[in-house]
Amino acid sequence: MHTVDLRVVSYGSDDAQLLTAEVQAEYGRRYGGDGDVSPIDVHQFDAPDGHFVMAYVGDEPAAMGGWRRGGPEGVTDGEIKRMYVRPAFARRGLARAVLAELERTARSAGITRLVLETGTAQPEAIALYTSSGYGPVPAFGFYAGYEDSVHLGKSLLP
Repeated sequence: MHTVDLRVVSYGSDDAQLLTAEVQAEYGRRYGGDGDVSPIDVHQFDAPDGHFVMAYVGDEPAAMGGWRRGGPEGVTDGEIKRMYVRPAFARRGLARAVLAELERTARSAGITRLVLETGTAQPEAIALYTSSGYGPVPAFGFYAGYEDSVHLGKSLLP
């Protein structure tokens, strides 16, 4: 059995881009089109205004996620993006481990609330976030006007 290793990486890294291509294909399958078309600059996830982490099982990239500073409340918000677990590694707690790391690092960076957007065709994502304390927030950002969009947030204040 391989151990899970969480590593801080650049969102521009080869492994992050490999998993991004996989998740984009999955979004295309679930929603049609080309996947998530919201604009993302890889440097938005660089410290101190962001954080990107990947979970490795052995040397295999298995999951990823990041946050970038900003959201409906401005710089005190952080927006979670690119959460993804490869199907071969599902149901091993990797999404929860990545999410916990994102919450920890966002809190350390002075973020007081994490927000995110997911979609109705991703019930497993909605279940992860709601079971982790995320609740509905007013629609925001690129997908604010989409009917199949779900907007969630969680306070990081004690």
